Amino acid sequence: MKKILLIEDNKDIRENTAEILELANYKVVTAENGKQGVEIALKERPELIICDIMMPVLDGYGVLHLLNNIPETQHIPFIFLTAKTERAEIRKGMTLGADDYITKPFEGTELLEAVEVRLKKTSLLKEKIAEGVEGYHQLMNVSGGTDILQALKEGRNINKYKKKQIIYSEGNRPSRLYYIQKGKVRTFKSNENAKELAVGLFNEGDFLGYTALLEGTAYKETAEALEDCELALIPKEEFEGLLNNNSEISKLFIKLLAKNISEKEEQLLKMAYNSLRKKVADAIIQLNQKYNNSQEPGFSILISREKLATIAGTATESLIRTLSDFKNEQLIDIKNGSIIILNEKKLLNMLN
Repeated sequence: MKKILLIEDNKDIRENTAEILELANYKVVTAENGKQGVEIALKERPELIICDIMMPVLDGYGVLHLLNNIPETQHIPFIFLTAKTERAEIRKGMTLGADDYITKPFEGTELLEAVEVRLKKTSLLKEKIAEGVEGYHQLMNVSGGTDILQALKEGRNINKYKKKQIIYSEGNRPSRLYYIQKGKVRTFKSNENAKELAVGLFNEGDFLGYTALLEGTAYKETAEALEDCELALIPKEEFEGLLNNNSEISKLFIKLLAKNISEKEEQLLKMAYNSLRKKVADAIIQLNQKYNNSQEPGFSILISREKLATIAGTATESLIRTLSDFKNEQLIDIKNGSIIILNEKKLLNMLN
């Protein structure tokens, strides 16, 4: 039987809520103020905490802050029970590390669904999930819970970028985290001769510019829109607040960093040891895997030969000759500048 701690100063609400939870076969322990709630949390170690915000002695924000700084309780799912519905208040709670919020008055089914979602999510965290953003989306899809990052993205300023427009430049200091709501972006590095090498490809649902924020350094690459884009802007201060107070967000970006390191290592190996044909085939496959969301056969890629060469890590002239060879071998087709994959399997298994 799962144990839930309910912290609520209103006696009627506390008793009614506890009764609903007990009817759903949960064991409920209650506290009538925040200070008492923290003490009970340390003693009982519940699987989930439901807490009011406006309370005497210690309010809900204070409870969450204290529990997040105690190793034994910092990973317990936390739901705010509140009459405050202003976006600023909700965002404040999420930034401090709350997992969800229920607004008063509420239906019994709404309460039970929120509890079930949080407990399911806790179980899922113990299982193996995919790396990076894919794993985060998997976590949210399976749990059906409130997307903490969605709360951050809503109501944000949206910057629109035209195709080929620079989003940020190498050497500049970051002041925000970018979230791609629409469009495709590439990141690249340039040498003293202005030769470029693509180091990252990003799609809708990806975060951009977080490495420099996490390292506290200047951007080590330049970001450019591959097509018309819309990016939500999340200020650096709120991003850092989430990292410091929300373990799920911290884990997400740690996984993203680890994935980026693995991808860079693999990219270096391919550049050092792969043949020209293998480099070009891998570049086409990389674009297919990143941007063909439905994974339908015959995927069409419209990208300049210069930009494709920066992804393959080869000269533009060499890339064009190799594409011509692939077309003659019926691995791809080229129409109006677009590259159409005809034989993905052979490209994927191209001999070195």
